[in-house]
Amino acid sequence: MAFKFKGVDFIGFDRLLSDDERLSRDTARQFIEDNLIPIIEECNREGRFPRELVPQMGQLGFFGANLHGYGCAGMSNVEYGLVMQEFERGDSGVRSFVSVQSALVMYPIYTFGSAEQKDEWLPKLATGEKLGCFGLTEPDFGSNPGGMRTRAEKSGDEYILNGEKMWITSGTIADVAVIWAKVKEDGEETGDGLVRGFLVETGRPGFTAFDVHGKWSLRASVTSGLSLQDVRIPAKNLLPGTGGLKSPLMCLNQARYGISWGAIGAAMSCYDTALQYSLLRKQFRDEPIAGHQLVQEKLTWMISEITKAQLLALQVGRLKDEGRVGHEHISMAKRNNVWMALECARLARDILGGNGITDDYPVMRHMMNLESVKTYEGTHDIHTLIIGQSLTGIPAY
Repeated sequence: MAFKFKGVDFIGFDRLLSDDERLSRDTARQFIEDNLIPIIEECNREGRFPRELVPQMGQLGFFGANLHGYGCAGMSNVEYGLVMQEFERGDSGVRSFVSVQSALVMYPIYTFGSAEQKDEWLPKLATGEKLGCFGLTEPDFGSNPGGMRTRAEKSGDEYILNGEKMWITSGTIADVAVIWAKVKEDGEETGDGLVRGFLVETGRPGFTAFDVHGKWSLRASVTSGLSLQDVRIPAKNLLPGTGGLKSPLMCLNQARYGISWGAIGAAMSCYDTALQYSLLRKQFRDEPIAGHQLVQEKLTWMISEITKAQLLALQVGRLKDEGRVGHEHISMAKRNNVWMALECARLARDILGGNGITDDYPVMRHMMNLESVKTYEGTHDIHTLIIGQSLTGIPAY
């Protein structure tokens, strides 16, 4: 059963937003309500990514929305965050797709690419004509990307790439992959040099991708593994501005920022569903369960944490727009807001009782999705250590 969403704003949060910020959010909200909400449960059941929505996403400027030029919308970071909130209110997997296209494919080309690479790829990625994926994580290296085994060996005017990547969003539907590898230059004995980024067209010989099946989470998103076996690419496909792990970590920071807003959307969906359900569901004395003290305690916890998360995300967004945000600020927002959203999903499931486990309501889907969101782009524990290091100056990895 779907309840019409009217927004979640306990303290007049909207008054802190500009007209442009509200317009960006409301445009995304209407798109999600009209196009994704009606089909998302079916997509989740079938494990199907709703690719038919991609052209309209491109037309509305949702891809690379906070980038400027090349057909991008040029939104502020706060506007972009509010758009991510609405996408994840629809579904974490669909928001993940937009995040990857924007923060992990378009952003590295925009930031580290040559003029030729930007002109070639960014306009097509902005419209959704071309799709991309981001290849950093490997089967044995997730939280420790520095241990990657993927190598790029310079051979004349080409690079030859070999390696495996895992847990890659959009891998089998991508036209281009941003692949991170340790570079072995001509004449070097080892390839443990700088980590560099490469644009690899997915149709090249030796490049294969396969879907991960049996997922209980992010079922409306494509999750893949990649294999590169002697994949040859021209030297011009190297992202020239990349150098060291700092480059992919900068990309991850862009994605983590969007996630910190997206999680609020999932929490809003769970809270609003639980509130509306509790007002309709009657138990004992033929009264709504919303009148029970324990139910009110759960709803109060949820709205309190959502409100705090809104303020945290907004301040981090303001800092980002001012060029003053630190990676530790983004880690705090991602860590806190995803944890909060997962707890909201669990409390909402509890309020819905047995109905909470069915896909007549979005709560269980959000809960399963958020288990992945808590893990990817830096686990909850990794972000704890990032913040800890910023406080003490001592790395505890």
